[in-house]
Amino acid sequence: MRPPRKAGFTLVELLLVLFVIALLASLVAPVATRSVIRSREATLKQDLHVMRKAIDDYYSDNGVYPDSLELLVEKHYLHKIPVDPITDRASSWVADRGLDGDGGVTDIHSGAEGTASDGKAYSEW
Repeated sequence: MRPPRKAGFTLVELLLVLFVIALLASLVAPVATRSVIRSREATLKQDLHVMRKAIDDYYSDNGVYPDSLELLVEKHYLHKIPVDPITDRASSWVADRGLDGDGGVTDIHSGAEGTASDGKAYSEW
């Protein structure tokens, strides 16, 4: 007479379950990565909009463009200089100066390298 068989999973069953989990994870990972990139790009667009509005407000109030982004913070047009969501640094912003290059900050762009999901370079936004 044989001893009763103990309940449990075989090695093949466990490998099959692990394979199915790995397959599902490989399908979900690209979707999750794309959503993170899209959210960073949306944050970048919003930050650029806010900073450009602050530059325009400063110009409207003072008749000249600010010398730096830090001046916008000092004069309370911005709470703080935002962190570029693509580079994860607040120091990577690229400020456009007046036509002669000696004027104040007239526009702002991201200093991030690379291309966005819409095909434009981040520095062109």
